Amino acid sequence: MDVPPVVLLSFIAAVLFVAIYLAFSRQRSGSRGNALLLIGPPDAGKTAILSQLVYGQALQTHTSLQTNSSLVNLSPQKSIRVVDVPGHPRIRDQFREHLDDAKAIAFVVDASTVSRNGAVVAEHLHNILHALSSLPPSQATPSLIILAHKYDLLNTGNQANTASDVLAVNRVKSVLERELQKRRASQKGGVGVEGLGGEDEKSDMGSLDCAGPSGGSFKFSDWEGGEISFGGTSAKATQASDDLEKSGEDGLVSLREWLDTII
Repeated sequence: MDVPPVVLLSFIAAVLFVAIYLAFSRQRSGSRGNALLLIGPPDAGKTAILSQLVYGQALQTHTSLQTNSSLVNLSPQKSIRVVDVPGHPRIRDQFREHLDDAKAIAFVVDASTVSRNGAVVAEHLHNILHALSSLPPSQATPSLIILAHKYDLLNTGNQANTASDVLAVNRVKSVLERELQKRRASQKGGVGVEGLGGEDEKSDMGSLDCAGPSGGSFKFSDWEGGEISFGGTSAKATQASDDLEKSGEDGLVSLREWLDTII
């Protein structure tokens, strides 16, 4: 039985359309934007990091109430748009508006105060982890690093022989793992997480599952949502560009090195 040419052409066109659509979908799912989102609680130092990246020095800043962004040249061949998202509880969810363009997320924590406000910081981070875990399969998940910022303000005490950035990372990781474990235990017990974090927080957030032993504590290394990196950073507003050139570093070495591996 001969197939009419019109039917044959229609069939071929349909096959080509499906093939092009599938190819486009695969390409889209495997690609990410070109933005670094700076996220974290108020006064963590996000805007100082942005100015350090843009101007080569950390300028005097105030608590941001609006999103700031700027294109940063990491090298002659690499650049990235850095978006500083305000950390105020009422507007911090603005980061969701930039997720489609995000290649990476840096969650900035003030290492010098995290021991006092760990529950609030963990609630903010939990919100980020939940958002990343809830992304559709067609959208690539941005890389995530937690920055233990302001390590230069730490009181090293009897650990003076250990580098300040290492101490900062260890402190931030320990506090946040403890607080996130509290939140996970509360959820599994059906208690909810009210009172463990900030104002107006949602009690239905999950996304804290780990691949470790059943009943074990929350560990970033076991988080099922993906790999989480850590780095210690510092950005002093009193440092001048000339001083930075002499020292050869600006306190953001770990962030720059991490970005170099993912861009």
